[in-house]
Amino acid sequence: MIKKLDKLIILAFIGPFIATFFITLFVLVLQVFWLYIDDMVGKGLDFITIGRFILYVAATLVPLALPLAVLLSSIMTFGNLGETFELVAIKSAGISLLRFMRPLFIVTIMICGIAFLFNNYIIPVAQLKMQTLKYDIIVAKPAFDIKEGVFYDKIEGYVIKIGKKEKDDSTIRNIIIYEQNYNLQDNMIIAQKGKMKVTNNNFLEFDLQDGWMYQERGNHLSTNTEFIRIGFKEYKKVLDLSSFKLSRSDENQFKGNYQMLNMKQLGKNIDSLKRSDTAYLAKNEKELKPFINFQKYADSNWNNIKIPEKIKATSFLNLLPDSVRRSVIEHSISVSNSARTLQEPSAITYENEQKDLRLHLIAWHDKITMSIICLVLFLIGAPLGSIIRKGGIGLPLIFAVIFFVVFFLLNGYGEKFAKQEVLKPFAGKWLATVALLPVGIFLTYKALNDSQLFNKEFYFRLLRRFRSAQEKPSKT
Repeated sequence: MIKKLDKLIILAFIGPFIATFFITLFVLVLQVFWLYIDDMVGKGLDFITIGRFILYVAATLVPLALPLAVLLSSIMTFGNLGETFELVAIKSAGISLLRFMRPLFIVTIMICGIAFLFNNYIIPVAQLKMQTLKYDIIVAKPAFDIKEGVFYDKIEGYVIKIGKKEKDDSTIRNIIIYEQNYNLQDNMIIAQKGKMKVTNNNFLEFDLQDGWMYQERGNHLSTNTEFIRIGFKEYKKVLDLSSFKLSRSDENQFKGNYQMLNMKQLGKNIDSLKRSDTAYLAKNEKELKPFINFQKYADSNWNNIKIPEKIKATSFLNLLPDSVRRSVIEHSISVSNSARTLQEPSAITYENEQKDLRLHLIAWHDKITMSIICLVLFLIGAPLGSIIRKGGIGLPLIFAVIFFVVFFLLNGYGEKFAKQEVLKPFAGKWLATVALLPVGIFLTYKALNDSQLFNKEFYFRLLRRFRSAQEKPSKT
């Protein structure tokens, strides 16, 4: 019986989990895709390139979709069982909620393991591919599109203006083509009409009619040049569009980023950055020694000398003779400026390394927390579903969205505070997990005791008792 019960609960969970996972992933991909839509429109991208980009984006969003899918599917599973009174029948048979949750608890641990492996091995590769492709798309020039009455300068070496385009989008009128050769004057072609087309070998052809060509020849350093004007009935001008092709960048230039590293690689970089911090402190102390000569007297007997209180209350400058006061001040300022100038480059390097160290630590903890959070959200979703006892997608979706938004905000703010040094990277990345774990334990406790936490009748009865207590006359 127990084995059949385990099979029942697992099968009831798998279906909603798969459905909610792909729906959640689709929504997240759509949201991210719209962020980059402006960078992709007008680039002449083929469907294969767009499909690759969507695939890489989807892979990077899997760790975010898994927790929401676990939360929503666990609420739906236990809510459906509670709504059909199967949960009541199981409890009446003497099987506790914890025993009923055990098979899904094991399944969720397996999901956590899959999430960790995905975060550690798949995400770095997907991030590398996505960032490389995104860079290529962003730096790619806009696709060929010449509008009426607008100077078009996206083709290297040329500026084109078309007065009018016919409906066939090929016949054009009042054409002006400036050829920029960076001499004294640019060459120019003016034609009354013509046709424009893009060939298969990526060239733009203009078949021009009834026009003039203007050229200026000679030494560009002199004004004594030769001006040439040539009329034509028909003339073909070919422009190269090879610069519009999407080029592939070398992935090695992005490999050093912390987002493209697994935990082992992050650990090596963290150790290296910590060692460089120690070396920086030793170097800093060595470089500052010549500027703080008074430090060598720290262990001498001068500090045992008793100084009168009257002198202690007097400013150091007032103790100096007038003849040397100005020179002492100027020398002090000069030494301070020299020390600051010497330390500024090292300080900038140190700050950058500290920031890089924080980012590496955040990425290291992120691979663990984004898998553990699946288990935490299951501990929230499973008892929550048994308490509300509502199946379907309506009410469970509302509770799932509420708790997921709380997790998302806590995780986002924790990471932000860690980057800004408000919190340690450990505290920032574990903030959401630590905050939501007591909620899961509390809901589990309430579900074990058949709590009416989300039953409106419970609150109606509580309100009625409160009103009746208020209406009773006070004893004198």
